[in-house]
Amino acid sequence: MNLCTLAIQQFEPEPAQPADGALPGDLAIWIFILAEMLAFGVLFVVYAFTRVHNVELFNESQLTLSRTSGAINTLALITSSYCVVRAVSAIRRGASQGCANWLIGALLLGGVFVAIKMMEFHAKFAAGITLSTNTFYMFYLALTFFHFMHVLMGMVILACVILKARRGGYSRHDYVGVETGASFWHMVDLLWIILFPLVYIIH
Repeated sequence: MNLCTLAIQQFEPEPAQPADGALPGDLAIWIFILAEMLAFGVLFVVYAFTRVHNVELFNESQLTLSRTSGAINTLALITSSYCVVRAVSAIRRGASQGCANWLIGALLLGGVFVAIKMMEFHAKFAAGITLSTNTFYMFYLALTFFHFMHVLMGMVILACVILKARRGGYSRHDYVGVETGASFWHMVDLLWIILFPLVYIIH
């Protein structure tokens, strides 16, 4: 190794890190995330308020839901968020392919969630359950479908980030896009962690 190489390595800048207190990713995605969190928050509060006045109906209808399916989906999303964390860590080291591979794992786990949720929806519709069946099912279908659409949106975002990462579009000095996609996916995970016990478990 010659002196020139040593000098280059000595002064090569470190991977960019978010400044203290700075949000990872693009500011626009955080405005969107906060708006979506507010919308879900309002729905959660309305659900809780309505439940207090219809406890027996909600408890009885809740028993028809598959907690096993909900638990599997919870595990899938939590694990997918871990994959996303590893993807961000990989791109910060300049490992574009490693980043893409971790994101593919997250995308596949998102696919598991979608498949299970579609089976749940199919089972309910096949049993004649709709938004108008009762108040609980109105909230259940509305909340879970709203979240389901966010999962699909998140999967599209992850797919776009994967394609760009595989083409070398990110580096350890430029990975805002990866953090942006990761931030949205973490929101999707967090919302489900709240939604699952609220709708499936709490009596």
